[in-house]
Amino acid sequence: MKLERDVDGKKSARERGSKDESLPLVSLQNVDLGYDSTPVVRNVSLAIYPGGLIGLAGPNGSGKTTLFRAILGLLPILDGSLSRNCPLSAFGYVPQSAALDSQFPLSASEVVEMGAYGRVHSYQFLPPEEKDRRTEVLDQVGLPHLARRSFFSLSGGQKQRMLIARALMVNPKIMILDEPLSGVDEESRKSITDLLRNLTREKELAVFFSSHDLEMVQRVADSIVRVDKGKLWLEEGKARLQP
Repeated sequence: MKLERDVDGKKSARERGSKDESLPLVSLQNVDLGYDSTPVVRNVSLAIYPGGLIGLAGPNGSGKTTLFRAILGLLPILDGSLSRNCPLSAFGYVPQSAALDSQFPLSASEVVEMGAYGRVHSYQFLPPEEKDRRTEVLDQVGLPHLARRSFFSLSGGQKQRMLIARALMVNPKIMILDEPLSGVDEESRKSITDLLRNLTREKELAVFFSSHDLEMVQRVADSIVRVDKGKLWLEEGKARLQP
């Protein structure tokens, strides 16, 4: 039997009161994940709480993106139960590769503004409150001076931080990042990991990121989730991953 449940109100668990603050943002119990009824990862049990920097480590093709797609509601589960105690609109997502046409002239600021598209009615007009939010997230990622630059002229690390800013536009409770440190130099890795740590500490976000580099995940993450050969297991650290 499979069961997927989301909060149905307009308020997240945290907004509904202190009594709900101990609830995980996302909880999976004995979940099988895969495609066309064929499991890729089996028997996943995992709970994610606010304020943790959690690394998902595993080789390419092990099921990291499959797990993320299920958490984000982009892939139905095959079996088990998955529940979210905050709405999907409170999930920020940074995909492994942004589907942006390099031939289309987009400024970095315009890419960040895409994070507001689910809330605004016209892509040509950004309301004042969204402009304020754009300014805030550009400051958070440390790149306000590059707002007018062409997005495609930025370095790999700068692009990644702009995509994080785009995800922050939704004012998320949880951030999901698919291989955010892949293909960037060591200096950019440090700036991105420092940013992710600040988001967990200052904003109390849950940050869940993936990488095929286990050694790097062990250096960066508070807690580690490992996936390989269809199985997932936890190496617990400071973050609470299970009820």
